[in-house]
Amino acid sequence: MTTRRSRLLTAATGALAAVLISGCSMPTAGGFVPTGTLAGPLEGTESLDGATVSVGSKNFSENVLLGKMAIILLQSAGASVTDLTNIPGSAAARQAMLDGQIQAMWEYTGTGWITYLSHEKPIPDEQEQYLAVRDEDLQKNSLVWTEPAPMNNTYGFAVTEAVADEYGISKLSELKKVPVQERTFCVESELINRPDGLKGMLARYDVPLGSGQGVPQGNLKTFQTGAIYEATAKGACNFGEVFTTDGRILALKLKVLEDDRNFFPKYNVSLVLTRDTDEQYPQIRELIAPVSEKLTNEVLLKLNAQIDVDGREPADVAYEWLKKEGFVADG
Repeated sequence: MTTRRSRLLTAATGALAAVLISGCSMPTAGGFVPTGTLAGPLEGTESLDGATVSVGSKNFSENVLLGKMAIILLQSAGASVTDLTNIPGSAAARQAMLDGQIQAMWEYTGTGWITYLSHEKPIPDEQEQYLAVRDEDLQKNSLVWTEPAPMNNTYGFAVTEAVADEYGISKLSELKKVPVQERTFCVESELINRPDGLKGMLARYDVPLGSGQGVPQGNLKTFQTGAIYEATAKGACNFGEVFTTDGRILALKLKVLEDDRNFFPKYNVSLVLTRDTDEQYPQIRELIAPVSEKLTNEVLLKLNAQIDVDGREPADVAYEWLKKEGFVADG
């Protein structure tokens, strides 16, 4: 997750080249991805026989999982698919799309708006932000954003069930109910220093950082991103920085507090296609739409947990879920 969440376009040209070179021959570096037959609401979709599509993803579990879903659906519809999932970093993956080396990849509206299109302030309304990203990226870069999923993988703060019960807290606006000395936070260093990070969030919720009546600086503990979940679960702090669809939330029985004043940007996921691909194969939208509608935070929490906690392969998790939901059947 750290790679995506940096929100910074870092140089990754060498890594990208290595991935793309390995992806030019089959089997690809992406590994085996199963194929089925389209079923249920997808059964009547027009065949993609003769179509060739390269599908990419970044190198964190959720994005790889979604990439594998797209590959399974396209293959099951008859397309010849090159698997270019697991590219290190947003910069490399984005450049591959702009260069036309990748024709399809799941992207996040917040990343598109803030990182790729260089807007400093997010748009609080999910649909308005999607429409703004969709229109601007099409105009500037000939990239087509399909309808987004309801999931929102953004920053959040989580607590244990014991902390939630002790202070009667379920949303960030209730931080003021917690005694000052108990407003302890486990965070990564980047979030402390960003203007749109912890400092801004605490100010929005009337418990400013560094204030005797807010959150004293000494109440902060810094960790690497992946260590925060367990540290929070074990009581190193009462409030831990999380990403809201991370499977460890479920595994460690943490509760994400509602961002009821909409401070953090929205990161709804959407399959992005090159304009040529969208125009040539409009049936891709028909394949993706009903699947995307099912991708809620609750669904992705469970699927991500199978990968990050149970150690399962993303392609297997993706195929099993698509089959369970009736989108594909064994062929």
